[in-house]
Amino acid sequence: MNGYMLDRVIKDILTAVEPLQDDWAARFQIINELRDVVQSIEILRGATIDPFGSFVSNLFSRWGDLDISVQLHNGSYVSTAGKKLKQTLLKDVQKALRKNGGWYKQQLIAHARVPILKIENIQHNISCDISIDNLVGQIKSKILLWLNDIDGRFHDMVMLVKEWAKAHDINNPKQGTFNSYSLSLLVIFHLQTCSPAIFPPLKDIYPGNVADNLKGVRAEVEQEIAQTCAANIARFKSRTVNKSSLSDLFISFLAKFSDLSSKASELGICPYTGQWLEIESNMRWLPKTYTIFIEDPFEQPENTARGINARQLMKISEAFQSTHFRLTSAHLHPNYILNDLARPHVSQLIIKSSGSASVPAFNIGNYPPIRPQFHQARVAHSRPYVQHQFQNNAPRFTMGNSPPINAQVPHAGTTQSRPPVQHKPPNGIRVSNPSSLKVGEPSKPSTSNGQGQQKWRPRFQRQVL
Repeated sequence: MNGYMLDRVIKDILTAVEPLQDDWAARFQIINELRDVVQSIEILRGATIDPFGSFVSNLFSRWGDLDISVQLHNGSYVSTAGKKLKQTLLKDVQKALRKNGGWYKQQLIAHARVPILKIENIQHNISCDISIDNLVGQIKSKILLWLNDIDGRFHDMVMLVKEWAKAHDINNPKQGTFNSYSLSLLVIFHLQTCSPAIFPPLKDIYPGNVADNLKGVRAEVEQEIAQTCAANIARFKSRTVNKSSLSDLFISFLAKFSDLSSKASELGICPYTGQWLEIESNMRWLPKTYTIFIEDPFEQPENTARGINARQLMKISEAFQSTHFRLTSAHLHPNYILNDLARPHVSQLIIKSSGSASVPAFNIGNYPPIRPQFHQARVAHSRPYVQHQFQNNAPRFTMGNSPPINAQVPHAGTTQSRPPVQHKPPNGIRVSNPSSLKVGEPSKPSTSNGQGQQKWRPRFQRQVL
C-alpha cells in the first residue's frame, strides 16, 4: 500500500491520543487528592505518593490509567514492606477512600504478586492502581522514559501499538491479553531486532537486575542506576543508522509477531539480551508453565505476559496477521486503515479535527478531508520532553516523581510536537515544586512526618504561585 498514506493516518492517530494539558492537570489533581487521603491515615503519616508507569514514562494516552505507589517512610533507606503489611495498608487506604468519597469501582486485589487497590476517580473517570513500596515500578518507568533519548520513534511506536492493540481488544490483562508494559517491551524488542538495530540489548543500558539492587540507602541506589543508564544511553544516542519511517517500523513489527502463537511454544522474548531464547535451554524460565514468555529485563526472570492464555494468544496472533495483511494489500482506503489501527472514539476525534469544507481535501475513499494545518503544526517544534532528559540545564525531577508540566507539554508524533501553548493554571489544584534530580544525581527521600507535605506543582504553574 501507499506508505505516505499510512504515515498520514498514523500521525493523525498519534495526534488524537496524545495527552492535552487538561489530561496532565487532572492526574496531578488526583495525586494531590490521594496524598490527602493517605496522610489522613495515622499509620501512613510520613509516606509519600509517587506516580509511576506510563504517566512517568510519558507513554500514556489521554485516557491512560494512573499508577501510584505509596512509599513508606524508612529514613534514608529503601523501604521493604512484606506482602502481608502491604495488604493491610491497602485495606486501610480503601477504608479511607470510602469515607472520603469521590472514588468508585474500588477493588482490592490482595493476593496478586504485587497487591494493588484498583479505584476510579469520579470527577475525571481516570482509573488508578495503588500499590505499596513499588520502587521497582518507579525505576522501570524512568528507564523507559530515558530510552526515548536514544530514538524518539520508541515513544511513537509504543503509543501506536497500544492504540492498535486496544482497537483489537488485545490490551486487556483482565481478559487474558497483553498489559501495556508487555506491549512496550515488545516494541523495545522489535527495535533491538530490526535491521539495522535501533536499540541495544538492555543489558548494555543497565547490566544488572534492577529489582535485586534496590537495597540500602535509597539515594545511593537511585544514583547508581541513574548514572549507569545515563552514561550508557549517551553511547547509543543518535547513533542509529536505521532511518525507517514509522509506517515501515510498524509493518515490520506486525510481521515479526504474526506467528507468535507458534513461536511462543519454544521461544521466549528477552529484551535484556535482545534475543529470542529457547525456553528449554533457559534454566531461569523452567519449568515452562506459561503460554508465552516476555521476560521483564529489570526484574528477571519475571514473565510480564504470564496472564495470557492459549485461546487469547491465538487471538493476538490473528490480530497481528490480519492487520499486516491489510496494510500490505495493494488497494486499501485510508478509512479502512483508520478503523484497523484506532478505536471508534479515536477515529471520531480524527474525523472531527480533520473535516472542514473550507480547506483542500486529502480525500481518498471515505476518509474525511485532512486540514493541512493538522500536520504542519506537528513539525514546527521538536518534542521537548524527549530531548531534555540528559542536558545539564534540563528541568530536574526525582526518580520517583512524574515529569513536570511545562510551557511545552509533551506531544506525540515522529519526534515532532505542536507549537508551545500559553498555559494558565487549572483552577482548584494545590501544587508546589517537587524535589529535583537530574539523571545521574541521587534523589532525596522524604523525611517528612506528614505535616505540611508539599503538593505537586506542574512546571507551568511555578512562576504564578
